[in-house]
Amino acid sequence: MTIDTAQWTRRLAELAERHDVPGATLGILHEGEIGEAAYGVLNLRTGVETTIDSLFQIGSITKVWTATLVMQLVDEGKIQLDAPLIEVLPELRLSDPGVTAKVTMRHLLTHTSGIDGDVFTDTGRGDDCLEKYTAVLADAAQNHPLEATWSYCNSGFSLAGRVVEKLTGGTWDAAVRDRIVTPLGLTRTVTLPEEALLHRAAAGHVTHDGKQSVAPVWGIPRSAGPAGSIISTVADLLTFAKMHLDGGGEVLSPASAAAMAEFQVELPDKHLLGDSWGLGWERAGWDGHRLIGHDGNTIGQAAFLRLLPEQGFAVALLTNGGNGAKLYEELYREIFAALAQVPVPHPLGPPAIPVDVDPAPYLGVYERASIRQEISVGENGPVMRVSVTGAMAELLQEEPVDYPMVAVAPDLFVCQDPETGNWIPATFYQLPTGEKYVHFGARATPRCAS
Repeated sequence: MTIDTAQWTRRLAELAERHDVPGATLGILHEGEIGEAAYGVLNLRTGVETTIDSLFQIGSITKVWTATLVMQLVDEGKIQLDAPLIEVLPELRLSDPGVTAKVTMRHLLTHTSGIDGDVFTDTGRGDDCLEKYTAVLADAAQNHPLEATWSYCNSGFSLAGRVVEKLTGGTWDAAVRDRIVTPLGLTRTVTLPEEALLHRAAAGHVTHDGKQSVAPVWGIPRSAGPAGSIISTVADLLTFAKMHLDGGGEVLSPASAAAMAEFQVELPDKHLLGDSWGLGWERAGWDGHRLIGHDGNTIGQAAFLRLLPEQGFAVALLTNGGNGAKLYEELYREIFAALAQVPVPHPLGPPAIPVDVDPAPYLGVYERASIRQEISVGENGPVMRVSVTGAMAELLQEEPVDYPMVAVAPDLFVCQDPETGNWIPATFYQLPTGEKYVHFGARATPRCAS
C-alpha cells in the first residue's frame, strides 16, 4: 500500500491548526517506504515555512541514540551492562556511597538508578562539559534506593554519555556523528546549535495566558546532550528507526538491537508512557500489539516516535509548540488504523461514572529535588499543587500550579493540566520496603515523613 502523502499532509495541517501547533513535520515508514509531510512555520517571529527537510529538536528520543552507542560498546566488549560503572569510570562519586559502588549501565538505561533525574546544571560549552557534569552528580540527591522503582532519569543518560566518552576517547557528540550518523548516511542530524544553524531549523514556542510566542531559550545545556540534544528531520529519525527494525544493520549486532527492545523493568504507572521499559526504548501494548518508541520535550518543542516491529512500521512527528500531545494522539490514531490496522488506546481520563475513593490516605507532601507536590482537599475535591523549588525555582521563576484530581480507582487518579486541559495520571504506591511514593509526570516522588 503506497503512503498517500497528500492525505496525511492535509490531516497534519487540519489537526495542527486545531491544536495551535505553529509548525510540524510527519514521517511514516511503511513497507520500506518513507512518506513525509510538513505544515506551518518554523518560527512565528520570522514566518519561515516548515519543509520536510526542516530540523527539529527530538528531545529525549536522543536517549535511544545514547543507548545505541552503549550497546555498540557492549558489542565491542568494552563494557558489560551489569558491571559497576566505577570499573570504567573510577572517578565517579554519587551522594550515596553504596550506589556509587553498585550502579551499573543497565540501571542508567532503564531509569532505575534512583539518582535525581532532573539535574540540568550547565557545565559550559567545552568538550569537558560531561566530565564536569559527572562531578556535579556527587551532590545530586538519591531519589529512591537503587533498583527499588522506576523514575525517569535525564541525569543517568548524561552519565551514560560520559561513559561513552571514556570508552571512545572523544566527545559524545563525535560518537553520535562517527558511530551512528555517518554509517546510516544521515545528512540532517546534528547535536550542537552551531551545526543546526547550517540547516533550516525550528524554534520552540511557549504559551502564557493563552498567547503563544517564541521560546526565550533555543536549546538545552550541552551537559544534557546525551539525554536530549539531537536535532534532526523525520526522514533521518525514521532511518534510525529502520536500522533498529532491521536488526541493527551495520550499527548494532542483532542481539543488541533485540535486547534494547526486550522487557527490562515494569512501570509503576502504565498509563502515561507505556507498560514497561527496555534498554533505552519505551515499550507499550496496543490491543495486543507490542510497540517500542520514545517521546521528547525540550523548550517549546515536542517529538514523538513509535515503532511497530511486527510490521516494520514506524511513525515520527516533530512539533514546535502548541498542544503537540493532542496532535500526536489524534493523528497517530488515524495513521495506525489506516495503515497498520492497530487501534491506538485513548489516554486515561476521568471515568464516565464517578468512582468513590477516599482521598485521605494520599494527602500530604511529596518531595524530591526541585519539585514539591502537596495534595490537599479543595472545594471541588482533591488537588495536587506542584511547585518548583531550589535552584530550579530561581531559574524558571514559575508560580505553583494546581492540578484538580479525579479518582479512577484506588491508588489511581488523573490530574488536569490547567494550561492544556490534558489529563495526567497520578499513581500512589509503596516500595517493597514500605516507603510511600506518588508517580506523576513519569517521576517517582517520595512522601515526606509526617
